[in-house]
Amino acid sequence: MLNRVVEPVVRRGIGSPRLAPGGFIVLETVGRKSGERRRSPLAATRIGRHVIVGTFRGDRSQWVHNLAAQPRVRYWAGGLPHDAQAFVMREGKRFRIPASLPAPLQRVARFLAPYTRAGWAFAVLSPRSRERRKGTRSMRRRPTCP
Repeated sequence: MLNRVVEPVVRRGIGSPRLAPGGFIVLETVGRKSGERRRSPLAATRIGRHVIVGTFRGDRSQWVHNLAAQPRVRYWAGGLPHDAQAFVMREGKRFRIPASLPAPLQRVARFLAPYTRAGWAFAVLSPRSRERRKGTRSMRRRPTCP
């Protein structure tokens, strides 16, 4: 019930990690069973162009399962949607920290990894290249008729 109140506010950009690296985002995943879009407001930390989210609830959080099943996600920060590729670290699942992550982020991921044995789960959201999605409008202005 609280998510219904918080989610629209965070999607507008209130509380997003901007000047301070910590804040809130809305993570949009695709349900692994239903195939429907699910949105979850989460606390996040921004490191460069990457975002880290985590939960002490681990595998009890459905967004963790959804990210593991479909790592291509969208999240809202600063009132804007961002396409991302997720790297999930969770208890009981072997993971290898991607070499494509910047060195500082690899160090953060190595630091967080032992906490997964205590039941925590983390995801690193890496920016995806801009690709045209169906239904999105071009940012170019249309020519005006005289």
